[in-house]
This record gives sequence, C-alpha cells and structure tokens, in this order.
Amino acid sequence: MDKQIFGIGGDFFLPQWQRPLLREHLLTLSPAARPKVCYVGTATGDAAHNTVEFYKEFGRHDCETSHLSLYSPPQKDIRSFVLRHDIIYVGGGNTKNLMAIWNEWGFGDIMREAWEAGIVLSGTSAGSICWFDDCITDSIPEGLTSLKCVGLLKGSNSTHYGSHPDRPTTYREQIRTGEVSPGIATDDGCALHYIGDDLHEIVTQDPDRRAYRVERVSDEYKETPLDARYLG
Repeated sequence: MDKQIFGIGGDFFLPQWQRPLLREHLLTLSPAARPKVCYVGTATGDAAHNTVEFYKEFGRHDCETSHLSLYSPPQKDIRSFVLRHDIIYVGGGNTKNLMAIWNEWGFGDIMREAWEAGIVLSGTSAGSICWFDDCITDSIPEGLTSLKCVGLLKGSNSTHYGSHPDRPTTYREQIRTGEVSPGIATDDGCALHYIGDDLHEIVTQDPDRRAYRVERVSDEYKETPLDARYLG
C-alpha cells in the first residue's frame, strides 16, 4: 500500500452546520470500508475535551474510533496498538512538547513503520508540521522558533499561514537565512496530501484558502502560490 500523509493547516473541526469536507476526504484515503481511526493528543497533554471532540466529530462518519495516550498508554505494546489502525490523526497543540515526548518513547520510529505499512498519517497544525524535517512553531513564549521534527517528509511546513500575521514574515525570513528548510505553508482549511515522498495534491474546504511554496534563492526568499482543489 502507498505511504500517505495528510497534513491540515487548521480549522479541521468545523461548526456543526458546515460540511466537514477535509474530514470526509481524509476518510476516503484509506481503502478500508470502515476505517479504524486513532487519535493521538500528545500536543495538548491528552486534554480530555480534545479527546471528546475527536470522538464526537468522527462519530458523525462511518468509521471506528480509538485514542492513544502516551501519558497513560492503553497497553504495554504501543506499536501493535498503532499498527491495528488504518488512519492516525494527530491533534494540534504544543509541537515542542509533542516532539520531546515522542522522542522519549521512540514514537517517531513507530510512526515511520506505520507510514511504511500503508497507514495514513494525518493531523492538524502540530499534527501536520510534525511529519516534516523541521518547522516553525509557537511552542515557546518568546515567539516563533525553528524545531526539528520526525523527518518523514523532506523540507519544512508552516500552518495557519493566512490567519496568523507573524507566520509568513517569520517563515520567509527563517528560510532566507537557512534556519529552516525550504518548504510549504498552508492556510487554515487547506491540506497537503503526500503519496510517498511526493506532494500528490493540495485540497481545501474553502475556495479562498491555499498553500504556498517558500524557497531560498541566493540570499532571498521566493514564495509561489500553489494550485489547490476545492472539495465543495
């Protein structure tokens, strides 16, 4: 099965009156008739209200749901628990804390094995940027900083690009100076779908949202808007 990653820039859980186009699309990426979806809430310290929201929102779809806590694991063999699923969904939050705990548990290696086994890896915000070589994150109060991530995908990722005014400025500057790898930025409501190591498609649940490729050219940056497919 293909290795797949589906990284969402933000606004994954919408008000009840809005059709959850990105969530519907994510569930189609698994060949399973009724996908088994596992929520990983490490980035918010397994906050109970986020876990409840996951069950409520995914409960609207024909799928089986579960969650994994690295603070109080459901069983001794985390690896076998993860590999029983079709889709892993990683919630947003503090990426620095997420990476520290994942590194301690060797969870990045488990995620790599899941990815290579054809399990769809996905997530929003911290759950998107974590799959890349590096990122910029607001995990530290002093401001946006660079951070090394799991490294399944080459380059960097920045989320909430259009909704947080400091993201574009910082991302461009850190790419220009080489502090962060060249990469792709995503607006809220926009998602990157990777098959293997390649960006297969960009999809949105809002026709006004998009993604941008940001590169270093000489000692400057170059930003290029990318075509996205509206799912509505």
